[in-house]
Amino acid sequence: MGIRDDVNTLGRTLGVVLKEQEGEEFFRLVERTRALVREVRAGGDDAKLRTMIAGLPEEDASNLARAFTWYFQLVNLAEEHERVRVLRAQGGVRSQSLEQALTDLKAQGLSARQAEDLLDRLELELTFTAHPTEMRRRTVRHHLLDVANDLPDMNLPDTGTEALERIAAHVEALWHTPELRHLKPTVLDEVKGGLHYVGSIARALPLLQQDLQRAFRQVYGQDTAARLPLRFSSWMGGDRDGNPFVTPGATRQALELHRARARELLLERISLAFTHLSQEEEGHEEEGQGSYRQELKQLHDAVRDGQPVELLPRLEKLAARLQAEGQQRTAEQLLTPLLTIARTFGQHLVSLDIREHSGQTEKAIAALLGAAGVEANYLGLPEHARQELLTRELRSRRPLWPAGEEWPEELETVLGPIREVQAAARTAGPRAFGHYVISMAESVSDVLEPLLLAREVGFRVLPVPLFETLDDLTRAPQIVWELLSIPEYRAVLGEDVQEIMLGYSDSNKDAGFLAANWALHEAQRKISDVCRRAGVRWRFFHGRGTSIGRGGGPASRAILGQPAGTIDAGLRITEQGEALADKYSHPVMARRNLEQALYGMILAAARPASDPPAAWVDAMTRAAHSSAQAYRTFVQDPDFLAFYEKVTPIHEISRLNIASRPVRRPGAPTLNNLRAIPWVMSWTQNRLNLPGWYGLAEGLHTIGLDTAREMYAGWPFFRSMLDNAQMSLAKSDLLIFAEYLGLVDDTDGNWRLAQHLQDRYAQTVQAVQEVVGAELMANEPRLRESISLRNPYIDPIHRIQVELLRRSRSHEGGLDELETPLMLTLQGIAAGVRNTG
Repeated sequence: MGIRDDVNTLGRTLGVVLKEQEGEEFFRLVERTRALVREVRAGGDDAKLRTMIAGLPEEDASNLARAFTWYFQLVNLAEEHERVRVLRAQGGVRSQSLEQALTDLKAQGLSARQAEDLLDRLELELTFTAHPTEMRRRTVRHHLLDVANDLPDMNLPDTGTEALERIAAHVEALWHTPELRHLKPTVLDEVKGGLHYVGSIARALPLLQQDLQRAFRQVYGQDTAARLPLRFSSWMGGDRDGNPFVTPGATRQALELHRARARELLLERISLAFTHLSQEEEGHEEEGQGSYRQELKQLHDAVRDGQPVELLPRLEKLAARLQAEGQQRTAEQLLTPLLTIARTFGQHLVSLDIREHSGQTEKAIAALLGAAGVEANYLGLPEHARQELLTRELRSRRPLWPAGEEWPEELETVLGPIREVQAAARTAGPRAFGHYVISMAESVSDVLEPLLLAREVGFRVLPVPLFETLDDLTRAPQIVWELLSIPEYRAVLGEDVQEIMLGYSDSNKDAGFLAANWALHEAQRKISDVCRRAGVRWRFFHGRGTSIGRGGGPASRAILGQPAGTIDAGLRITEQGEALADKYSHPVMARRNLEQALYGMILAAARPASDPPAAWVDAMTRAAHSSAQAYRTFVQDPDFLAFYEKVTPIHEISRLNIASRPVRRPGAPTLNNLRAIPWVMSWTQNRLNLPGWYGLAEGLHTIGLDTAREMYAGWPFFRSMLDNAQMSLAKSDLLIFAEYLGLVDDTDGNWRLAQHLQDRYAQTVQAVQEVVGAELMANEPRLRESISLRNPYIDPIHRIQVELLRRSRSHEGGLDELETPLMLTLQGIAAGVRNTG
């Protein structure tokens, strides 16, 4: 049985439920809609379909959108099940596996010792972020999880009937379960949603650690003490940038949840190890050692009671004792799972970052300096004067705020989160806190300010500048050089790794797809050179989203596309929105996605530093300029903003209860303060996917066809960029986009922009296909097939959304009346295309 059989079975099950719950007439409506859409897709006239959709009552429109949405939710489960089935059936050395990575290292001439040293210096850190484009409610996720658990039994002769009955029961319950949240999720809701996937990751990690040990033995013929270079962190509960709901109290609650979940994981694993390690040791009492079970019992009680305990040293001693007794298998199979969980999650679970906007940190510093009588007008100082003042204060140890006095609210909101992570670090260990990320870091003083804030609390933080816009990325190497030249800063950094975060979202919204990709490439190359010259180890933190416009695409491909010599101490990558469900909802998929990311990082880190050919750099520099110019000309067109607000559901997205964070940053509504996630999501909903390709045709034309083909064949960065653009173009659909164009007024400006977009899309497809020498996605037939299979079933939701948008915009208060069915279409399209932001 394959995926088509599973999809057909699930589709029939949904059909039975629809017929039973809504009646034969509604079921016939669903089937008629599906047939008409197929006719249109085959080139037929869409008049019948258009007339039918236009005449739908609101209730039928809502239910029709819901029916196709649930179809996609079930199809997504079938696709995930197929991925698990394929992974389990694979034999031999799997591509993009740890064994393949080690085999490649050995082929490059690395000895076993050199391979171990490479693994020891690297760390891949995955960061869960509260940008929840994952739109499903927790209740819905639980039902879908139960359906997923029954899928393997659905086609078995002895369990198939019972499994199908349970699946039908869940589908029936889902049909009567509200898909939409009635209230915006709280910060705590977001934390719980992210931590939901820790369970499957925890089940995958011990197997992945054993994969590493077996692979090393297979490739190098010897055992290794190398550990998985993996750790996890989170922004949920610590990301304050533009989110007034991330208060110090919310941060405290997030940290408490982390400790509680870590305690559950550890107690579960310690209890299992206690059951397995039943051996008795001769002479352990004379050596002053307890039995294996006595040691585990003591650890269990300490963790249960929330006491700080040295987990790793004691567990590593237990492993050493087993190995000394000649019980290598017991150590590897029965104790390694506990050791792996303890190493990765400890008593803290994930490291919580604090992210704050540079504008907020500078206001807090101004308040502190003013209260201490040091400087009454800090905000009015030029940059050089700010740096001099801050470095002078960093040399001093005196507090700035009067001892014993409470902080006013403007200081509490900034200093309070630091106090909370300080308290968590005392109880759960230093890894309870990660780093202090400064959004919109535009100067050296922006990075120095958190050091002074943390000193006021009595806690050490490592600041991570986040460079987001095109201008910030261009100036980033100079800022990092100046920062690392300051002795007071280097004293705080010490021997630690300097992290630099790169923003994919705002740079893309600022300058377009090609220019943003090139700015990110050059920033990494130049910052790496700066850190090498300064004698500092570094790690880039990539703020990637799920969509191509926000740095999405396969992780291993993205990592291998990084400039050679820019991966020093490893990588950090954000895991956002539906990426969590897509990658980590099942332990088998979690194991595979983690090993692919590790594969990419290991091989990319092994590449020696080297610059691309000068001619290619020059070509990309010119291409980025022409691409950014074309993009900015378009989005700065006087008619663009009004056109954009008509042709996308951006206003309706702002009403959707998917996040605690506002859709815009503070200020009057403009394109500049619109956040990147809703910007990308709005273009995904109308299927143009503009952020994932616009401006590329102009850039490729500037490069020239022959040179572009050479670059595609010989430059991993360029290949990765064009392959991602292919994916974005293939998921675009002008047939659907044309329906949204019907929402704009028939004015010269709107007609001109609409025709321009359609022409540019066609030109970009042609340009990309000429460079790669094949049709879009020819090298990824499975994804291409998935897109073609989904299109006929997502069309009805698009058409219903367009009709509801037309109705809601026709009179004042229309959005209030039609909010629920419109939100259902947003969710349905998100489920269908699987990239909302």
